[in-house]
Amino acid sequence: MNHFVKEDGINLLRIPTSWQFLVNNQLGGDLDTSNLSKYDQLLQTCLDTGAYCMIDIHNFARWDGQIIGQGGPTDEQFASFWGQLAGKYATNDNIIFELMNEPHDLDVEIWAQTSQKAVTAIREAGATSQMILLSGTNFDSAATLVSSGSADTLLAITNPDGSTDNLVLDIHKYLDEDNSGTHATCTTNNVDAFTTVAQYLRNNRRKGFISETGASSDSSCMAAFCAQNSFINTNSDVFMGLVAWGAGSFSTSYILSLTPSNQNGRLVDNVLMRQCLLAPWNNAHSNNGTMPTRTSATTSITATSPRATTATIASSILVLTSTLLSIPTGLLTVSRGAAASNVPNKNNSTASVSPIDTTGVLILTDVLPQSTLSTLALATGTPPPRSGFGGLITAQSGAPLATSAATPAPESPSSTPAAGAGSIAAGTFTLWTFVFMVAVSLI
Repeated sequence: MNHFVKEDGINLLRIPTSWQFLVNNQLGGDLDTSNLSKYDQLLQTCLDTGAYCMIDIHNFARWDGQIIGQGGPTDEQFASFWGQLAGKYATNDNIIFELMNEPHDLDVEIWAQTSQKAVTAIREAGATSQMILLSGTNFDSAATLVSSGSADTLLAITNPDGSTDNLVLDIHKYLDEDNSGTHATCTTNNVDAFTTVAQYLRNNRRKGFISETGASSDSSCMAAFCAQNSFINTNSDVFMGLVAWGAGSFSTSYILSLTPSNQNGRLVDNVLMRQCLLAPWNNAHSNNGTMPTRTSATTSITATSPRATTATIASSILVLTSTLLSIPTGLLTVSRGAAASNVPNKNNSTASVSPIDTTGVLILTDVLPQSTLSTLALATGTPPPRSGFGGLITAQSGAPLATSAATPAPESPSSTPAAGAGSIAAGTFTLWTFVFMVAVSLI
């Protein structure tokens, strides 16, 4: 988990389990102390990384083959289970509740009524602020969420106060011939399916979360999976996050494996992970895939540190103190105004303060609780179309919001906004739009 969060910059881990495991196969019973303790140990390990942690009940809307609320367990039993589980994590805002993994072959209107009772139980247990993901029929497929009526019925679910705050449409989709994730060959990039869902969410002023998707490392999947994930990232106004299956306990030989390999004591991500998950996230939040030209400079800034990068950019992007291709490591606050940079001298022994003329320049400052800050400056006016920020930045007064970073955390030089600088809001949600799954063997 530390590798994914600390080294890859991932900020959410999805931890699957089953209803049966958590109650030790006692339908309608209380949470089993021993089994819950085992699952909680994983969640606490996840939470200790600082990431968001998603509780995934991986039951397909069933208990031993019988549909919940439709001939199987009663709505009351399901709601009681969720109330108990939510009560344990009610005070932790980094927990996300996924009501159910991939319901299928059921009456979605009845399922929505079942889900409503579970949502009410979660909120009444004191978990009033956490995100709850609402999943539809047909394995929660993006291809049918709208046409099946799942989206309409699920988004009618409300909190006890009548609001829909933090109630989010759950979305899954694989790229193989039958959307099962069991075939090596990819036959679609899913852009059409996600376009339909994105437009639906915009029209209804709601949000969705892709809590499961995946592909093999077959050559047919490299372009398709990368295209899908780039599309999701560029539609982050409605898609709040992306979870990829699967890592954790999966072998590196598993068909959809994203498990890193151990090379000389170091965890190394595979090509699929680097190119189709980390890279689209990086590119979407730096320059949408096109690195800025580093010639014909009209402005240049040099940080004299062994790790510093000399950025010489013509009226588009200035990256200070870091390498352009690194993985995102923090959240950003956004400010407008002058800044000063603490730049070590050449022997790296003492630091001096060097003013940087940033009048009319947008400064994005990487906020990391550990130590250092890295800074990205965009030129005056509308961000360049390929900068990655063009669709995210809107003028607004007030406290800056957190958004995602495409710059790494260097070891030394830093830059902070001047006191009293005006602020703007960047992005639409404080949770990063790229996330990752760790699957565990508790099902």
